[in-house]
Amino acid sequence: MLRWSSATEDAGSGFMESTFGTGLTLQDRLCKASDGTGCAGATMARGVWYDEAAMTREMGPAETATACEGLVGVISLLTGRAGPSGFGSASTAEEVTHGIDASNLTAIITGGASGIGLETARVLALRNVHVIIGVRNTVSAKKAKEEIVEQKPSARVDILKLDLCSLTSVASFVHNFLALHLPLNILINNAGVMFCPFKLSENGVETQFHTNHLGHFLLTNLLLEKMKQTAEATGIEGRIINLSSIAHNYTYRKGIRFQKLNERKGYDNKKAYGQSKLCNILHSNELSRRLQEEGVNITVNSVHPGIIMTPLMRHSSYLMHFLKIFTFYIWKNVPQGAATTCYVALHPSVKGESGKYFVDCNKVKPSKFASNEQLGRKLWDFSERLINSISKA
Repeated sequence: MLRWSSATEDAGSGFMESTFGTGLTLQDRLCKASDGTGCAGATMARGVWYDEAAMTREMGPAETATACEGLVGVISLLTGRAGPSGFGSASTAEEVTHGIDASNLTAIITGGASGIGLETARVLALRNVHVIIGVRNTVSAKKAKEEIVEQKPSARVDILKLDLCSLTSVASFVHNFLALHLPLNILINNAGVMFCPFKLSENGVETQFHTNHLGHFLLTNLLLEKMKQTAEATGIEGRIINLSSIAHNYTYRKGIRFQKLNERKGYDNKKAYGQSKLCNILHSNELSRRLQEEGVNITVNSVHPGIIMTPLMRHSSYLMHFLKIFTFYIWKNVPQGAATTCYVALHPSVKGESGKYFVDCNKVKPSKFASNEQLGRKLWDFSERLINSISKA
């Protein structure tokens, strides 16, 4: 059982049960949120050209097909050519949601005050979604809300404080959201940090793992009961979207450093980011598997938004600007970067799709680590134990 409780909670407060899978418990009264996370984005792409005949001799049919898919993906990225969905790397968030009226939906977006998170919030509000922005910096979020409302005066946008690098703040956010008595159809786990110097969170966990995975893991589990209730009451499919990255390919040798997660020795800020993005896909796939076993009308997918210069890159802005000079043809603008998230969140053609990884609004096979069901289960159990140990500390 996954239990999160605030050590400073008032004595005598009750419990609110929120059960998912093995179970999840959140104390009804929670202490105030503290400060933390950022916005969203992605990182380096890589493409390799192969000789198909040689590839067939050296690899089996499955490996050959995967490599060919990768080649097609690179070509599509460079040309902007649309894939099977009808959209591609050049598509924008407004284009992929054109004609959709989502006035009966409510969505939570983490990190929706800048970058592709803000664009996602703007476009969802444009399509009449009631948008709840969970963000560390509420001042910037209020400015973002003003921008959205200025463009669409009837937009429904609310702001709640959320620091994904603090489990207490995550629980407080959920408590505050549930107090609004709103339905919840869509959860977009967008916020993140990238290429951070080694640092431990207030909970004693490496910052990129905590912010990008662990905070979202707890948030999703604590909101899941509300999503189940909404899906059952309305008959509308719930959708959870985790923002991953093609960087999930660039991680540590064994994928995840379970035993050395919080050790400074051996820490690599780029591999640690890749590790956290790998966790996003594994989390999506394992949650999807569990929900399908339960027969719940909620899908879970992960997306790579593309390579976009956003505030997420604040720890590596000089490097990224330098690289952009030589790789300008594969970089997206913000409206293009938010397209895949908005497509998976709203488009009717994605109905019933779950446990998939989307790039440029089309399904793509992720890395071997990301496709490893056993690794996904191990990560789930590890995350539960870690949260329980922090709660008891």
